[in-house]
Amino acid sequence: MFQFIVQRIVWGIVTLLAISLLSFTIIQLPPGDFATAYAAEQREMGALITDAEMAQIREEFGLNDPFLVQYLRWISGIVLKGDFGFSFAYKKPVSDLIWERLGLTIMISTMTIGFVWIVAIPVGVYSATHQYSLADYILTFLGFAGRAFPNFMLALILMWVGFAYLKLDVSGLFSPDFRAAPWNLAKVWDMIKHLWVPIIVLGTDGTAGLIRIMRANTLDELPKPYVETARAKGLSETKVILKYPVRVALNPFISGLAYLLPSIVSGAVITAVVLNLPTTGPLFLSALLLQDMYMAGAFVLVLSSLTIFGTVISDILLAWVDPRIRYR
Repeated sequence: MFQFIVQRIVWGIVTLLAISLLSFTIIQLPPGDFATAYAAEQREMGALITDAEMAQIREEFGLNDPFLVQYLRWISGIVLKGDFGFSFAYKKPVSDLIWERLGLTIMISTMTIGFVWIVAIPVGVYSATHQYSLADYILTFLGFAGRAFPNFMLALILMWVGFAYLKLDVSGLFSPDFRAAPWNLAKVWDMIKHLWVPIIVLGTDGTAGLIRIMRANTLDELPKPYVETARAKGLSETKVILKYPVRVALNPFISGLAYLLPSIVSGAVITAVVLNLPTTGPLFLSALLLQDMYMAGAFVLVLSSLTIFGTVISDILLAWVDPRIRYR
């Protein structure tokens, strides 16, 4: 197991370097650069940027340097100093911008994942153990509906319900009076009152999908001989279900860590924009639209790192949960 972990870490580092080079290349592929994107944005606002000002911007931010020089400057700053570069659009270090929003992003996404698991696991097991019952048909319909209904549409509906019937402004995470206020108990309570909307919206799609997965996997395991053997030993039906088929059926939840960790940082971008959430997703979208290459490259690198880290963790947990998956 130790040799496997070391090997995965080494390959992960090599993969990250390749991804960083590829992502930096892709980000610079569109025509123009930050200077041209900034000039176009200013023209839309009625301002005029001269060629001399654009040349000054390119010189100031090193956009005239060769591609390899820009990449080496960026990647060496990350490895040696933890410096992800400078955001052209926000005129601030990229690391400061990411850390400003990362705490709230992790909190929202972690609570959403908890909501998904708490709902999906028992509902999926119940649906499997009561196959073809009325409850199973209702849960199956809700599962397909949850997968088909767009998250941003659900966000708009919940915002309307909150405003029209609950008399609450549920967009964002804070009321206008608390957005710039320092942290205190009143601000925390205000945030809690706003949290239910993003958790339900972001968790609906994942909950619906995992209910279907949990049901299907549990149904696959229930007829197997080891379950009948457990029943023959005199174990209660609840203990048989929870100790054997459910334990094996949890594999997709654990293997899903490989994409759950990056989703914590990225989040649902469109939903975050609709709900006006101060998370990292809209920041990433803004970096791509403005060709803010150091900001966009930092996000791609962080998401890739979390994907690799999540894959290693999920492999280890799978080997621990399922005795059939062991690395000798």
